[in-house]
Amino acid sequence: MASEVPSANINPPTSSSRTAEVPSSEINEFSYPAQLPLPSTEPHQRNKPWHTYISEDLPRTVQESTDSAIRSARSFQKSSSFHLRSLQVFLPQLSSQYKAYEESFFQRVKDAVGIAREHPTLVGGVSAVTALMLMRGPRRFLFRNTLGRLQSEEARYNKAESNVKELSISVDLVKKESKKLLERVALAHREMTHGQSELKNAGIRIQRLTKAVNKAEAQASDLMDLLREIPGREPIKLRAEVASMASHLHQQKSALDKRVVKISELGVPV
Repeated sequence: MASEVPSANINPPTSSSRTAEVPSSEINEFSYPAQLPLPSTEPHQRNKPWHTYISEDLPRTVQESTDSAIRSARSFQKSSSFHLRSLQVFLPQLSSQYKAYEESFFQRVKDAVGIAREHPTLVGGVSAVTALMLMRGPRRFLFRNTLGRLQSEEARYNKAESNVKELSISVDLVKKESKKLLERVALAHREMTHGQSELKNAGIRIQRLTKAVNKAEAQASDLMDLLREIPGREPIKLRAEVASMASHLHQQKSALDKRVVKISELGVPV
């Protein structure tokens, strides 16, 4: 007979039995998966060899820079083409508006010229009135007889009083300036009189000096005649010296005569 096999408990242990069998420390350690730290890329990047950077990172950086430059160029091209199209649309409108304003201006000028040709009397009257209004006297007269009559007597009196004050201030300034000018004129007259007397005295002295020069020239001429009669070398030397002095006297006489003429031209009797 077959031996009886003892019945074994083949049911899997429940969680409570498992918990009872496993220590609490193990339950805390393995029952909840621990949050693993993310791998840091910085040390890995820092520890990359140079050939890895050249083969992987450098082409990617160049490609990104190229793509960014292409995108910027495309956006600039789009914006510039948009502005160019806007300008191309706006220019015809501006040209048409300018032509319309120009035609309107010249048409108004032509109409005004035609009206002036048809009504010359009216144009002449308007021109005369405009010219009179530009003048100060007629403008003030018109103001007094139109708007001036609407003012009260007190306002007109106050205005007249202020005008009188301004006029008195102007008169005082004119008096002061005229006094200064009269003093300057008197001083200049005194200086002119003194200068005329000085010029007259100088002219008299010049005439006296001219007479002395004439006498010296006559003496030099007589001396030259005397030296010509004396033979020898010494008289020849003296005659040369006398001729030089006579030439110098002639130059001085010419200068004195010119001064006398200038004094006479100033109106000073000599």
